[in-house]
Amino acid sequence: MSWAAILGLAAGAYALKVFGVFGLSRLRLTGWNLHVVRLLPAALLSALVALQLFDSGGARLLSTRLLGVTVGAFAVWRKAPLIVVIVVAAATTAAARAIF
Repeated sequence: MSWAAILGLAAGAYALKVFGVFGLSRLRLTGWNLHVVRLLPAALLSALVALQLFDSGGARLLSTRLLGVTVGAFAVWRKAPLIVVIVVAAATTAAARAIF
């Protein structure tokens, strides 16, 4: 990949961020648009988790990841703090990988 392409992509990414901060902050969202915008972060995070969960790896790796996500989801359901959710899910995944 050439430096011109890298610099062009970096400039485009930066321009989109600047547009989001300065351009979209002046819009007044109401009704359905506001509802959709409020749900976007959760939807994007869920998509990233699903992508990482079902990405490459064998059945054993998938089962350990799935176990960690399940325990993390249970901790979220029990309203545990975020750091506890992360530590419990990571520890469960690590223990499952050590056992399997």
